[in-house]
Amino acid sequence: MNINKIEHIGIAVKSIEESLKYYEGVLGLKCYAIEDVKDQKVKTAFLKIGETKIELLEATSNESPIAKFIEKKGTGVHHIAFAVNGIEETLVAVEKNGIQLIDSKPRKGAEGLDIAFLHPKSTGGVLTELCEKND
Repeated sequence: MNINKIEHIGIAVKSIEESLKYYEGVLGLKCYAIEDVKDQKVKTAFLKIGETKIELLEATSNESPIAKFIEKKGTGVHHIAFAVNGIEETLVAVEKNGIQLIDSKPRKGAEGLDIAFLHPKSTGGVLTELCEKND
């Protein structure tokens, strides 16, 4: 696998507006983008720390995976995302290594990235996202 960096850490929140009071007001970070990802029923907000981003995830529907996550586990860390080169080849390689895929093919995510998730049952309990910048 060709991992470049931690792309972002996804954090499930009930309200981006309320959460930004902490991230901006207390930690001094700056939100540089808010985006609706309609097919995932989520609103995202991004803050950057060096090369790594924090992605705040707010459900826009009760059917959203984020709404279901918060209902089961509460707010907090939802996933870790790694930037990779060759996301499709990476998915084939991790599956050959016994990792259960949530997404067998990449799909469009926030910030125009191609994304795919690996199931936490086969990644030590951590929902893992693979991301590739599609230029």
